[in-house]
This record gives sequence, structure tokens and C-alpha cells, in this order.
Amino acid sequence: MLSERELAFIAIHKDSYPAVFRFVGRRVESVEVAEEIAADVFRVVWQKWSDDSRPELPYLLSIARNLVGNAYRSRDRQHALQEKLRTTAVQRFGDDSGNVAVQDAMARLREKDRDILQLAYWDGLGCAEIAQVLQCSESAAKVRLHRARTAFRKQLPAGSETTTEKLGV
Repeated sequence: MLSERELAFIAIHKDSYPAVFRFVGRRVESVEVAEEIAADVFRVVWQKWSDDSRPELPYLLSIARNLVGNAYRSRDRQHALQEKLRTTAVQRFGDDSGNVAVQDAMARLREKDRDILQLAYWDGLGCAEIAQVLQCSESAAKVRLHRARTAFRKQLPAGSETTTEKLGV
């Protein structure tokens, strides 16, 4: 049986989620990111909400605005790190090296594909360990890794077969 607080929160979520999602959706690059941020808005509301008053839409949108700003800063830090890694690879190995091709290909991947490849190759995890990190079955981890490898190969420039052979991708 749900408490009064839980029932009230469900009502707030039901009434406000579409507006929060639309607000966030206009400000981010994908539906997945919008869904995640909209869910985070209600997580914050649940954590901070006192039963005294019902949170109004402007309050929810201000939380969403802050979370969108956090997402932009996180994305910018990720891009800066990728650029720094690429610059370091160019300085060490030259523009035509396989290392630079790998950095460029990784930068063009979806975040999920990049993450699973990093778990497998940079962190040295096997499929069972990757499954634990991603909280999925081992067979799902194998499928995701296979798809990420395929996406990675497609991002590499023509003639990079030796790079993928060295990496085992």
C-alpha cells in the first residue's frame, strides 16, 4: 500500500512530467538524454520535497534547467578530454598514426559504444565483468560489445585494418 506522500508524488509526476520532458527536450541533443534528465528532476524533487506544499511547475523547470546545465558542462568536459587525448596522440605519434585514427573513431562513437569498448580494452574486463558493471546479462554484454566493435570498425578510415588487428577489434 502506498503512503500519502507516494500517492501525492505520483500525481505530481503524472501532471508535470510531459511539461518537464518538453522543456528538457528542447535543450538537449537526444530523446535519451531528455528522458534521463527529466527522470533526474523528479528524483531531486522526491529527495527535497517536504509534504508541506506541492512543487509547482516553475520550481520543477528550474531544477531541469540546472540539470541541463550540468549535462552541458559534463559533455564539454568529455569533448575537452577527447581533444586532449587526440592532441597527445598527434604529438607523440604524428597525424597519420593508428593511435590518432583510434582516437578519432572513438570520438565519433555513441557514448554507450565508447564506454563498453573502454571497459573491454582499456580496463581489460571480460564479458562477465562488463555485464556486472553494466548490470546486464553476460549474453547482453557480448552482444553490446560486438555491436560496439562493429560501429568502431565503421568509424575507422579505409586502410586501418592493421590498427584493428593490433587491437583485436
